[in-house]
Amino acid sequence: MTKELFEEHVATIPATQEPPASPSAPRRMTLNMGPQHPSTHGVLRIVLELEGEIIIKADPDIGFLHTGIEKECEQKFWQQVVTLTDRVDYLANLSNNLVYALAVEKLLQLEIPPRAQWMRVMLTELSRLNSHLVWLGTHALDIGAMTVFFYCFREREDILRIFEMFSGQRMMTSYIRIGGLALEPPRGWQQAVGKFIRAFPSKVDEYEELLNANPIWLRRTKGVGFISLEDMLDLGITGPMIRAAGVPMDLRKTQPYSSYDKFDFKVATHTDNDVWGRYRVRLTEMRESANIIRQALEGMPDGPWRADSPHVLLPDREKMKTQMEALIYHFKIVTEGFRVPKGEVYQCIESPRGEIGYYIVSDGTSKPYRVHMRTPSFGNLQGLPKMLEGILIADSIAALGSMDFVLGDTDR
Repeated sequence: MTKELFEEHVATIPATQEPPASPSAPRRMTLNMGPQHPSTHGVLRIVLELEGEIIIKADPDIGFLHTGIEKECEQKFWQQVVTLTDRVDYLANLSNNLVYALAVEKLLQLEIPPRAQWMRVMLTELSRLNSHLVWLGTHALDIGAMTVFFYCFREREDILRIFEMFSGQRMMTSYIRIGGLALEPPRGWQQAVGKFIRAFPSKVDEYEELLNANPIWLRRTKGVGFISLEDMLDLGITGPMIRAAGVPMDLRKTQPYSSYDKFDFKVATHTDNDVWGRYRVRLTEMRESANIIRQALEGMPDGPWRADSPHVLLPDREKMKTQMEALIYHFKIVTEGFRVPKGEVYQCIESPRGEIGYYIVSDGTSKPYRVHMRTPSFGNLQGLPKMLEGILIADSIAALGSMDFVLGDTDR
């Protein structure tokens, strides 16, 4: 329609009727992204308000994966809650095992043997690698780099085989328990972990060779997904997100737990504060995690793999065959659970996504009175509206993917 025809059309409209917008004027549109969208990495719905191809407003809508895990913890014995923590963040289940175990051990005042502590460090760093590999592979796939996906899942498969070797399970391992580990480390674990960790740094080199100089990758990541440091601090954003803004905040360094103070590693930071910066931080973290695993492998202490606490930990099966006291302890722990002294505690650790904290209240019974989880995905997702406002809808996939959230970790 020409300008003259448009003006003639407007003149024929009655005075009580609003004239239509000019053909050249921008029009706003509300668009649903998700919850069934492959690039939201789970059942996340984002209500986008668009002006042309520019995002004016973004509202995350969560709760589609709500499982009621926190409330369900109150109905389980203390030792049974471990299997629920596996399902909070299914890409870093060992991190959730560890933070829960550390919190309950504080209430019990349990002394964990050095070997169990070092083994926990090694396994949670393997879990960090597993999580970052899934992130990098799927994030590259979102942006159009298919080869990196296959490369990352090649190494992830090796890690899952190591988890299966230790626990009998590939993902929901429940291997870190209150008082130590679920099972004695298997024969040959040193060879399996050593073989993997010696080869892994060269694999990270391969990822960088594929992406660092790729013009499409650079155009899709540099300068995309910026969020100010002030907003991140106000919203409680942690993990690689805030470290990519130049803040060296890592609980493994600032509040060491489980013998992390005995390991030499650097906190990965970057200053670009965009999708590219978060990519660089996570790749550096992969190298540092490999360094920590190597140190744990070479310096693993001798000694027991769990605490000496018969009223909390199940006795050895061999002792049950010959000692009546061990049989009684086993029967009572399995049927009645163990009691935890009254009190409350908050324990936090550094998961692959940021600070994860468990607030636990005990009323002196065999079940928790209250379990509340401060999960990093929930905190980080609060920054999504600030990150998406003013960018092209085509860049929204790269921006939200750089957050590396897990919807089970968000909804619980």
